[in-house]
Amino acid sequence: MLESGPEMSLVCLTDFQEHAREHLSKSTRDFIEGGADDSVTRDENIAAFKRIRLRPRYLRDVSEVDTRTTIQGEEISAPICIAPTGFHCLVWPDGEMSTARAAQAAGICYITSTFASCSLEDIVIAAPEGLRWFQLYVHPDLQLNKQLIQRVESLGFKALVITLDAPVCGNRRHDIRNQLRKNLTLTDLQSPKKGNSIPYFQMTPISTSLCWNDLSWFQSITRLPIILKGILTKEDAELAVKHKVQGIIVSNHGGRQLDEVLASIDALTEVVAAVKGKIEVYLDGGVRTGNDVLKALALGARCIFLGRPILWGLAYKGEHGVKEVLNILTNEFHTSMALTGCRSVAEINRNLIQFSRL
Repeated sequence: MLESGPEMSLVCLTDFQEHAREHLSKSTRDFIEGGADDSVTRDENIAAFKRIRLRPRYLRDVSEVDTRTTIQGEEISAPICIAPTGFHCLVWPDGEMSTARAAQAAGICYITSTFASCSLEDIVIAAPEGLRWFQLYVHPDLQLNKQLIQRVESLGFKALVITLDAPVCGNRRHDIRNQLRKNLTLTDLQSPKKGNSIPYFQMTPISTSLCWNDLSWFQSITRLPIILKGILTKEDAELAVKHKVQGIIVSNHGGRQLDEVLASIDALTEVVAAVKGKIEVYLDGGVRTGNDVLKALALGARCIFLGRPILWGLAYKGEHGVKEVLNILTNEFHTSMALTGCRSVAEINRNLIQFSRL
């Protein structure tokens, strides 16, 4: 799958990051890597995992280790799925179609973004058997939301993921310097036959007035489970349960929205405690190794979602690059399970970790 030769031996996720840094244009690289303001949270997402230490258990039969689990009742091959990120055509010509094929081949869930650069129909055709959720930025026009949700439902998406943490866009300095909002149009991202040149920030305004009480309207128009993405506090987690949603993604938008919030892994504990097992909790932000996946599950996440590393894989070799990223992380996670004495994800628990005093 990978090119031979030592110069192309990519063995961990950060190798793919280095490759992407070397091969993508500056504006694309900045768009993917950038955080809000001083990027404190973006960096803390990664650093926070390294403050957690593992407590392995030995003399257990780990000749067979099973990484499978379920999310919203659907089986996935490992608790490692693909977070919603926009504009995959920036890094690979087939964009989200390649991402969807890789997710289908891996047997995991792909959350497609509102800002996908391929049509939803093309994504479904590319990977008809894949498990797909759809991420929604709520539009101020309710009817447009309704039309999009009905389209998504008819296309076989299995859940609706509503992003909460972007009522306004975070202050992303790199994008402002690169004048990305002015320069990035859908013409750059879609095949020529679609010929659309409306800047994407004008195309999809995001509601600034969305409130908890609005969730009942979404529940009234769809049978899909509703997952709330961007919750970081016990107060909002309790409200999510009260409003009868089906899941939470603990996320700070990869440090791209409000800087200086908690790292996702640090916010996970209070969110998990608040929901009391009533709904599933997932995490994105800062996962780079199999140990990170194990730590997130030990703290109560049902699965993790990968953002930037998927784009690094896509930039490397399209579908095959994404498959390689997922394969490497899954193999690392399998090793982490075996070396901590876990034969199934059900055996991963809070006793496996402790917070370092470093």
